Amino acid sequence: MVLWRHGRTAWNGEHRFQGHSDIALDEVGRAQAARAAVRLADLRPALVVSSDLSRARDTAAELSALAGLEVAVDPALRETSGGRWEGQYDTELAADPEYLAWRAGADVAAGGAETRSQVATRAAAAVLQAVDQLDDGGLVVIVTHGGTIRCVLGRLLGLPVAEWRIFGGLANCCWSVVEEGRSGWRLTEHNAGSLPEAVLGDDQ
Repeated sequence: MVLWRHGRTAWNGEHRFQGHSDIALDEVGRAQAARAAVRLADLRPALVVSSDLSRARDTAAELSALAGLEVAVDPALRETSGGRWEGQYDTELAADPEYLAWRAGADVAAGGAETRSQVATRAAAAVLQAVDQLDDGGLVVIVTHGGTIRCVLGRLLGLPVAEWRIFGGLANCCWSVVEEGRSGWRLTEHNAGSLPEAVLGDDQ
């Protein structure tokens, strides 16, 4: 499974909290999506599933066109709902103790709206539902949001919420790769912008 973050938006560039606000890709974001889609199409995905927010759907459309696949849209893959924080700049939010706690990894409701554990519950369920549609060895590309990807990774890998911050940030249009094996889910790539390479070594 590839968890692919959408391309850049104007609000990303301005360091504003997006959440459920439906902000479109900017020119840079559209170029990022087109470039990344060429690489991901080489993985021959069997399924593409996207958040319903336009920045994710428009990113997914670039891959869909190359892979010849319809994009399945699932609102459960949306970014964290940020309530009163949405549209505010980082510099404005820095005065809010709840925001600082949230940034530090606390499972508080972002802007009074949604906690990380709530995001994980809805998004991980959507991801697993997509995986269930695959044949053995098949690949699904999930097109979603940076915060959502962190929550999904934390939930699938069985980590406590307080430890989800160990995953570094995910740049616009980069992705994480996870595989399901006999012992559960395993993270094999993070913040990647190139195709996965075969791992040769004793720790496979």
